[in-house]
Amino acid sequence: MKWPLVKNLKERRKENQLMKRVLYLLSLCGSILLLSGCWDRLEINDLAIVTAVAIDRIDDKTIELSTQVIIPKNLSSGNGQAGVGQQSSLTIVRSQKGKNIADAISKLQTKLPRKIFWGQCEVYIFSEELAKKGVKEQMDFLLRHPQPRERAYLFVSKIDPKKILELSTPIERYSAETIMGLSDFRFSMQVNLQSFEATLTSQANAAAIPLLEIQSAPKNEDSDQSNRLPAIIGTAVFKKDKMIGQISERTTRGVLLLRNEQKEFTVTLKSVDRKGNVSLYPVLLRTKLVPEIQHDKWKMLVKVKANGAIVQNGTDLDYSNELLKKKLEKVFQEKIKDGIEQSLKEVQQNLKTDIIGFADEFHRTYPKQWKKVENHWDEKFPTVEVKIDVDANIRRQGYINKPGAIPEKEVRNK
Repeated sequence: MKWPLVKNLKERRKENQLMKRVLYLLSLCGSILLLSGCWDRLEINDLAIVTAVAIDRIDDKTIELSTQVIIPKNLSSGNGQAGVGQQSSLTIVRSQKGKNIADAISKLQTKLPRKIFWGQCEVYIFSEELAKKGVKEQMDFLLRHPQPRERAYLFVSKIDPKKILELSTPIERYSAETIMGLSDFRFSMQVNLQSFEATLTSQANAAAIPLLEIQSAPKNEDSDQSNRLPAIIGTAVFKKDKMIGQISERTTRGVLLLRNEQKEFTVTLKSVDRKGNVSLYPVLLRTKLVPEIQHDKWKMLVKVKANGAIVQNGTDLDYSNELLKKKLEKVFQEKIKDGIEQSLKEVQQNLKTDIIGFADEFHRTYPKQWKKVENHWDEKFPTVEVKIDVDANIRRQGYINKPGAIPEKEVRNK
């Protein structure tokens, strides 16, 4: 009586094992089908890798797109270590005119044997003429197309931007790397596609982009192309998508401080007796904006905390003396305050464009009151009363306390 039951159990086990094998094979086949979905893969040997792009305005209906493209075989063969003047062997610059970027790219593609690839492009440069007419169309393409990286740097050029791409830079392998290095040091605005779009759509509808030019070689040096470098000479100021003006490097430093983006720099001060200079580095800064509305008066308190260390004392004064140190800290404080006031005057009174971020602070703190002025913030911004509070301290004297290379009897303590 037990044998039929045992037989049924064995058959069930076999069926289960068979079913498991079938399911395993089906899952394996499914995985293979998923893994084989590389119909659109791109081989590096088939790509024209773009490192930088320049966009210029020809007329109301035409733009010129210039691309700096790497030559892979020359990089891999060691030419990347070539000396001055060898940049032409590492990259080529190709240009094409079109109705817009997409049109220019499609025309340019017909002239290149490889597929244009934007995924490694780190630098986009707008000409000043294009920036003044508006960059809305260009930004639409760069943000909409899947290849351009949102963290690529943005610049405006005072000259034909194609000339910057064509530079043979002596320090880096090609001009795009030089420009990226300038941005990374944070002595100027650091603006990418993502941050530019974010600031343009912020409460103030204003933004800023570093301004480029070519730095010529000194007169006593050879004027060869290889001695010319791209340089950041200030900042282009945008209202909505159009450039409305520019500010100097000095004003830019003040704006960076107000935006809490100036992290480290060197400051040189006149000594307390006005007979020499004292340099501090690193000067570490923290800035906080505190908005306030009282009786319909809009005010902004700028609170700055600054710490610095003496790295050079060009005087005969001993700043380890507490009284002298306090006097120097006062000079330090006034230097920072003067820089902020000068920058505020240029941005708030002359350009009347809020690239600092006051609008966002008021919107965040006083949302109800903000609704009353959001449509005419350009008129309200110049009337905001600004108070500056700077707390400046000298934390260290460096490796020596007293002035170097001066006999001790000549060192003054007051």
